[in-house]
Amino acid sequence: MSDSTNEKRNERDDVSTQPTERVTVSSLASVADRASRDPRDPRPAGADLEARGVHAWFGAHHALADINLSFSAGTVTALIGPSGCGKSTFLRTLNRMHEFIPSAAMAGEVLLDGVDIYNQGIDVTKIRLKIGMVFQKPNPFPSMTIGENVLSGLKLAQIKRSNKEGLMEECLVRAGLWNEVKDRLSAHGGSLSGGQQQRLCIARALAVQPEVLLMDEPCSSLDPGSTLRIEETIRQLSESVIVVIVTHNMQQAARVSDYTGFFLSEDGPGRLIEYAPTREIFSRPKDERTEAYVTGRFG
Repeated sequence: MSDSTNEKRNERDDVSTQPTERVTVSSLASVADRASRDPRDPRPAGADLEARGVHAWFGAHHALADINLSFSAGTVTALIGPSGCGKSTFLRTLNRMHEFIPSAAMAGEVLLDGVDIYNQGIDVTKIRLKIGMVFQKPNPFPSMTIGENVLSGLKLAQIKRSNKEGLMEECLVRAGLWNEVKDRLSAHGGSLSGGQQQRLCIARALAVQPEVLLMDEPCSSLDPGSTLRIEETIRQLSESVIVVIVTHNMQQAARVSDYTGFFLSEDGPGRLIEYAPTREIFSRPKDERTEAYVTGRFG
């Protein structure tokens, strides 16, 4: 074998053994930098949501410990971390859905506009109207039409609105779905594709005019095209509501969020390891565990 052939093979071997995380970090940081908004841009007036010292349990299992996070109007916050570290549990504490689970308990405060949503006497139904939720799997009501699905929250909450047709159109436009369904609003929600069903669920959540929208891995079962449409919708919605999204997709977190919180469970309850603007999390994280996760060395 010639020396030149050996040199070429050695060059290929050197390239193949280079750590891929450097490329990944560079790529994610670049995506986050392109997607990030200028911090000098004025934020819209709106709600503030804050978690103070939040703990969560399932029976004797301490799932989440001492989480302190705040969310402001006009922002998207991504929650990242390995499975089982408490991201979705934390999300459910933010609108009191955690208490639906048998044996579940929590401690701490969740303040919406300065008022603890766990205060005695707080109307839980009203809280869940203000803090909406979009789940991992699309769940339109199968027996309802597309139009009825959008307005179903109003009916369930006994909210009266004038010009419901206009509201339905507005919500479908904001969810990025109007142009695709405007000629078949009487079709059942189940007739839509998976990505369309998820946007229908977003439109349904918007109809009750929430101040916060929580999204638990909303794109995990969707194809890339549908995922990008949902991400476009998220960026548009953040102009008027707080958006908090749980995602395992680092590229997605880099594309859609202004801030990122990294959760981790290390032989104990899940904890918030690091929180910062997304561009910093993916370019210069302060904690080595954050860097190891976003570069793919574990998780």
